[in-house]
Parts: sequence; structure tokens; C-alpha cells
Amino acid sequence: MNYKHFLLLSFLALSTCPLSAEDNSLPSVTEGVGDEPSSLDMTNGVVPIADNRGFTLQSKDGRFVFKPYLMLQASGNFNWYDSEGLDKAYNQDNVANSGFAIPNAILGFTGRAFGKIDYNLSINAAASGAAILQQAWIDYGINDAAHFRIGKFKTPFSHAYLTTLGETLMPSLPNSLTQAVILPYSLNAVTPAFATGFDLGVEFHGLTKKNFGYEVGLFNGTGINVNTASKTLSDDIHIPSLLYAGRLTYQPYGVMPASQGNTKLLNERKMLFGLSANYNVESESESTNDFRLGAEFAMLWKRLYLAAEVYYMQVDFTKRQKIHNEYNYLGGYVQAGYFVTKHLQPALRYDFFDRNGLGETGTGGFLNAPSVGLNYFIPSCNLKLSAMYEFVGRWGHDRQLDRDIDDLGVATHRAVVMLQYSF
Repeated sequence: MNYKHFLLLSFLALSTCPLSAEDNSLPSVTEGVGDEPSSLDMTNGVVPIADNRGFTLQSKDGRFVFKPYLMLQASGNFNWYDSEGLDKAYNQDNVANSGFAIPNAILGFTGRAFGKIDYNLSINAAASGAAILQQAWIDYGINDAAHFRIGKFKTPFSHAYLTTLGETLMPSLPNSLTQAVILPYSLNAVTPAFATGFDLGVEFHGLTKKNFGYEVGLFNGTGINVNTASKTLSDDIHIPSLLYAGRLTYQPYGVMPASQGNTKLLNERKMLFGLSANYNVESESESTNDFRLGAEFAMLWKRLYLAAEVYYMQVDFTKRQKIHNEYNYLGGYVQAGYFVTKHLQPALRYDFFDRNGLGETGTGGFLNAPSVGLNYFIPSCNLKLSAMYEFVGRWGHDRQLDRDIDDLGVATHRAVVMLQYSF
């Protein structure tokens, strides 16, 4: 057993130590509507419920709750790519992947049953294939410190991904999370990225003493695009070829809302520190074992939102590939937003990504992507207008060829304007 396995097992063991809760009763989904914004239920990951948005059916005792919801995003996009990698003989242009898009068209329902079971089902009509089923899960709560969830939902890694959809600071996530790393081999099926996103699995999670949170889970490791059981046993380490994941958080001022900007959260004082780790055994068409570590910080302090993350990944090829090298990658970002008025939130982000294996691929340097954004929450109709501009720079490369290769597939200039409606 190497250090990665020992570290991850130790992390998971700490996460599942005996726990105790101060309050064994689960709050009603509608508790604090309009009066206590921090109690908004964001566990469905799409829109907050019990926030006077749309309508909710609920029994008198609050043990049964049913809420249908919708979230629609429409955007205009402009992407300009550098000339390297373009073949003018095929009329490839510097401007590509531009025009109008529907990033998300989500229809779902969520709620609570018997005061102990939370549930959520959402369909994304803007997706294709198995990704049309965005989420489908059941969560059984014994008490605040012990919840059991099974189905399709977000894996416990990265504050940026775990933020409620539609509550993010920018219309797009950082490149360091979403773009694939570069490997010095022509294996088209091996394109690891830091983000693990939605997946099928089971998770044990909870909150103790209102400050300490934990999430420990097993997932297929195949992502949102697969809804079937397709895994086997690892030939190298002889355990199921699954994604083993865990996350620990400390929230000194109570539960941190899963939001990067909400007009109902302008008087909050919340903070979150988090550590996460996962090991995707025989991922990427059974070609690699991907080990990730992440550290995160987020804060809502009245009108100010501030967050920073750093993440590390080691890609280790399986024995059948007969590649004995291991490659290490690093990424992260810092971002901030401030409500200058009750409805207007300017935003800044700096994104860092070493997608070349810390020089181990034979190519040095890294991508750095500053971006600026603006959110306007149109009053009294649940509309949010977001805009951003991002520039992807390249820094520290020894050769011009290395510089040209590093941003392949990534737009040098990107602009997005998005209108969002939800209820």
C-alpha cells in the first residue's frame, strides 16, 4: 500500500469516527422563511427551497413537503482561440463555439417525507444521453450527525461544484476544474480533470455540534454521463474499481449556505474551511488511478463573498498500460464578489492551472486566467442577469511550442452573458 492509499484511508477513517449531535430533530424545510435566510434548504443543489420562490405543498406538521422547481439558463457566448492547432486548409477560424446556448433547462421536484427522508429528482433537458438525468437521490436522516444518501448526486469535492446551481459567482466554472490535463501519450480515452461532478453512488454525511461536517462516499467514478453499473475489480490493488471520496468541513459560525451570491443573504456572517480527498480506481477506461486532494475556504460576510481553493492530482497508469511514470498536477483559484447595491454584484476571479504535470511531461509553464463579472438580480421576478469576461494567459514556458500547446482547446478570450430564471 503506497502513501496515497494510506492517506485516503486515514482521511476516511477520521471522517467516520463516532459522532454526536446536539439536536436529533430535523428542521422543517420551511423553517425560517423570509426571517432566517441561512436556514434556506439548498440540499437539492439547484434552487433554494423555502425561500418564497414559486410554491410548496406542505402538511400542517411539516413532516411532508413537496416542491416542484424549474431553472432555465440562456446565454450568448463569444470564444476566440489562438491560431496554434487551427488548420486554415479546413477553414478553421479563431472564433469558434460562439453564439447562443442553453446551459441548463432543469425541471424537477424535491421535498421531505415522514420528517426523515429528503428526496430530489431533476431532469436537464439541455443535456444529452445519460446526463439528462441530472440528479435522483433519497436521503435518510437518523439525526443531524447521521444521514445516508443513495442515488445520483454531487460528489464531495470542490466548493465551486458543491455550490447551488444558479448561485455561482460567474456563469462558468474555473478552467482549472473543468479542463483536462495534458499527458505525453496519445491515449485519447485518458483525459483526467480535477472535477468529479455528479455521479452514482452512496454517501454517509452529517453535521456535528453545528460546526463540523463530514461526507464519505463510494461512487462509480464514471461521472454524470453514465447511469449503469459498469465497474470491475482492480487488477493492481485488488479492490473494487470505484471512486472513494471524503470531505471534512469546519464552519465556525454555523452552516455556510451553498451560495456565492443571493439577495436574501446580505446580512450573513458565515465561513467554511474544507479538506477533501478522493481516489478513482481504474478510471479513464481502466487506464489510470487518479488521486486528488483539495483544500477550500469560503466566506459570506454581509455583502462580501470571498473564496479560494487549491487542488492536487496524481495520475498513475495501471500496470497493463506499461507506463511507469506518475504525473502530478496543481490548480486553484481565488474569487470575490461584493453587493454594491442590494441587487448588483461585481465579481473578480483569478484561476491558476498547471496542466503539464509540474514539468514532468517535458513541458513547463502554466495557464493563468483572470476574469471579471457582474451579476444583476432583477427584483421581484426571480431573474438573474450575469456577464463575465475571461482572458487565459500562459506563463513560464521554456519554448514557444510548449506555450502554443498548453492552451489547446481553451479559448484565449471568452465572454458570456447569461439570463437565468428559477422558481
